[in-house]
Amino acid sequence: MILCCGEALIDMIAEPTVSGANGFVPHSGGAIFNTATALGRLGAPVGMLTGLSSDMFGQQLADALQASHVDASHVITSDRPTTLAFVQLQDGQASYNFVDENTAGRMLQAEDMPTQLSSVSALYFGGISLACEPCADAYAALLHRHGSESAVMLDPNIRPGFIKDQTRYRTRLNRMIAQADMIKVSDEDLDWIIPGPESHAEKVPLLLQAGPSVVIVTRGGDGATGYLADGTETSVPVKPVQVVDTVGAGDTFNAGVLAELHRSGHLSKSGLLGLTADSLRAALALGTKVAGVTVSRAGANPPWAHEL
Repeated sequence: MILCCGEALIDMIAEPTVSGANGFVPHSGGAIFNTATALGRLGAPVGMLTGLSSDMFGQQLADALQASHVDASHVITSDRPTTLAFVQLQDGQASYNFVDENTAGRMLQAEDMPTQLSSVSALYFGGISLACEPCADAYAALLHRHGSESAVMLDPNIRPGFIKDQTRYRTRLNRMIAQADMIKVSDEDLDWIIPGPESHAEKVPLLLQAGPSVVIVTRGGDGATGYLADGTETSVPVKPVQVVDTVGAGDTFNAGVLAELHRSGHLSKSGLLGLTADSLRAALALGTKVAGVTVSRAGANPPWAHEL
């Protein structure tokens, strides 16, 4: 199965109450959680490795994983609280304020990570879990321990506000990029990872030289482009939809890419190394298709396969 490694949290989304004032409604979320549930809904074999709380919100997250057919055998449960993300939406764009101190997800340690991963063919990492310590170091240790056994996809989804020590973060991220087979970045992520005036076309080869066989760059409404190690590139447009909000769009895109690569038999180290432009384009196309459904409805609510 595809094992999604990272945060599961509660998005507290502002909604009007009967009095007219805004209240906050708890929705299950988190970048890695969103990708895991989207994969489950698309019918891909998927599990999640994360830290969940035994509190009411942790139970909500556990129930949501089960409802979307996500294997929870690698979930680590504790009595620490659940991470909360208070979300404000303006013109469909989300901004976040996090409550993340001493939480079940953030406080995972390297020694909490499994020593064996049976039946896992691919690992997926990303999100704020790669920026918030100590869990960031724990996930980096997991990748170091098992990255040679499985295909690895990485989406840094960089949020500068979470980065307390930029040098430490860059060092850890660069080490993880070198161990990844496929990396997905937004155009903003790419400029943060490789600062400077060079064009994206000039920066992508530097990422490929760092280790990955495949680099995907997303540009919001302008579509996505995939690059292979031999210099081949392929792009897909985004079908125009009525955007309700962008919560979970990139996470769902990643699920579509992973699901299609798994379906076509390319989600392995050798499969990604020998990927063709046509196979990559098919993965990008499914990614943009499922993301388009997600942004057309409120919150991170990925589509089920029958909805496509």
